Amino acid sequence: MTKQLGTGDDTGGPAPGARESAAFMHRPQPSGSDNRGVTVRLPAAEAPAGPDATPPQTDRLRYLDAATRQIARGMNLDETLYELCRAAVPAFADTAFVHLYAPLPIGDDIGAAPEILRLHTVDHASLRAPAGQGSASPAPSAHTLQAAEVVHPATTGLLAKLLQDGRPVFGSDPGVAPAAAELLGRVHMPRSAPPGRRLIIAPLHGRNHALGSVVLIRGPDRPDFTGDDLLVASQLATHTALGLDKAMLYEREASVADTLQRTMLPPSLPEPPGVRLASRYLPASRTAQVGGDWYDAIPLPGNRVALVIGDVMGHSMTSAAIMGQLRTSVQTLAGLDLPPDEVLHHLDEQAGRLGSEHTATCLYALYDPVLHRLIVSSAGHLPPVLLRPDGGVEVLDVPPGAPIGVGSGGFESVETHAPTGATLLLYTDGLVESRDSDVMTGVERLCARLRATGSGSAPPTLEGLCDQALGTLGSGGRDDDIALLAARFEGILPETVAYWYMAPRPQTARQARRLTRRTLHGWGLDDLLESTELMVSEVVANAVRFASRPITLRLLCTDVLRCEVGDDSPVVPRMRHARLSDEGGRGLFLVDQLSARWGATRVSTGKVVWFEQPLPPAG
Repeated sequence: MTKQLGTGDDTGGPAPGARESAAFMHRPQPSGSDNRGVTVRLPAAEAPAGPDATPPQTDRLRYLDAATRQIARGMNLDETLYELCRAAVPAFADTAFVHLYAPLPIGDDIGAAPEILRLHTVDHASLRAPAGQGSASPAPSAHTLQAAEVVHPATTGLLAKLLQDGRPVFGSDPGVAPAAAELLGRVHMPRSAPPGRRLIIAPLHGRNHALGSVVLIRGPDRPDFTGDDLLVASQLATHTALGLDKAMLYEREASVADTLQRTMLPPSLPEPPGVRLASRYLPASRTAQVGGDWYDAIPLPGNRVALVIGDVMGHSMTSAAIMGQLRTSVQTLAGLDLPPDEVLHHLDEQAGRLGSEHTATCLYALYDPVLHRLIVSSAGHLPPVLLRPDGGVEVLDVPPGAPIGVGSGGFESVETHAPTGATLLLYTDGLVESRDSDVMTGVERLCARLRATGSGSAPPTLEGLCDQALGTLGSGGRDDDIALLAARFEGILPETVAYWYMAPRPQTARQARRLTRRTLHGWGLDDLLESTELMVSEVVANAVRFASRPITLRLLCTDVLRCEVGDDSPVVPRMRHARLSDEGGRGLFLVDQLSARWGATRVSTGKVVWFEQPLPPAG
């Protein structure tokens, strides 16, 4: 899309320091115009000689100093070209056209040379709103200078060679007219090419590649460009091209950093029974300064779910890499079914083994939808906020502990009731801390927003709750990245859970089949009786072989029928293909064939073997 800079509420004044220039800045003023605060010098040839006269070369140096500093302020491609046009028009020229190659070559990339130039930015002094007239701007007329929107320069043609050469030329130089005609468009050529040295083509050549061109044109009421002006145009184009190189590399690094950060976050959240989840991640406004915020939701045996959020200190690619290592460690430790405080203890030890000087905060919460219980432990992280079903908001009192990586340990767990309909909010400091607000003030504001959201007659949706928690940070500037994880506790109804302890005896498998048959019949799942009895019998019989203490059998009917058998032996069974002569070894093979999913998980008290079956269609 072409950027038209000659309209809007810009006053069209000269670039900073530009009014110090001489011949290349001379512009007759309309009679009666208000020239207060603006110094208009005569052309150098007409400037009166005297002891106080400023040499033209000094004026040019002052102008170039101000213009190049202005161009260097741009942080991205559009800003850099905007500053170029503001520095060049009207101080140096009346019109500027900027064409860029599409696609733009970046850095040291070696590939096929781009074959298209697209008009990117246009600036006309005649279309700027005069000072004091607000945002009203003169409308473009049929006589307004125009340029070609798309140019296809031949690879061996004059224009391509001119841009590769990198040196600016006058439009009136021998052999340059065809190149000017390509950039301005042959249909516009009769009125776009003023006679004399009134047009300069300045190539935009970066460190390794030609990036495009800038065409500078003066109107008939100004002096022609001079040889010194060609040097000025060369400096403007060189600084702009280097700025474009910097901006494109900055954008690429920002994209790489943002991609790295997002690939280390979960691509999607799980959907465990008894809890609904939603999340947000917002990078900092300075995208290249990637942070180390992360969140995770990890399903565990027994329909429990671990809710994790953390923040590696600092903003760098190293912070993001360490975040990925810590997140992987948390997932591994969670799979061992350790209490939250032990998970953080081992994570702290792992951080010490990584040998990094970075520290991190982390909060680990374990939710059990069957018992409606929440256990939370913190390593220097901000306390979670609980939005209760009645709209009340509570900041959970969790001992903060030391950050991960400090090595002091001493983490504590806090257990609390998790009522059905309540929502737990985990967040990083970017949500509540800013330059004009400390953490505690930010937490109070967050609670106020949640309280206002939960005061309605109907509970807010999780997505809406996340949006309200973010407030204006979702669309405004941010000093830090933000991670947010919301969990709404729905629980599992007691009547959909059956649980037994059984002694490890030879008769236990038969007892388990009988209990399973009675329970499934009560749930109206007679279609699953035969297959479930067979699988329960095989898994329980295997547990009896290794258990030294009572084994557990639990049936849960949620969106699937799930069966869990636990014992105190850490030996995890593995499926094998029995030979025809073997008397055993076919139990897990049957489970694998009859169930939709199955697995075995080590827990702190031994292991749990589980399998799931889809519920039969209703009706």
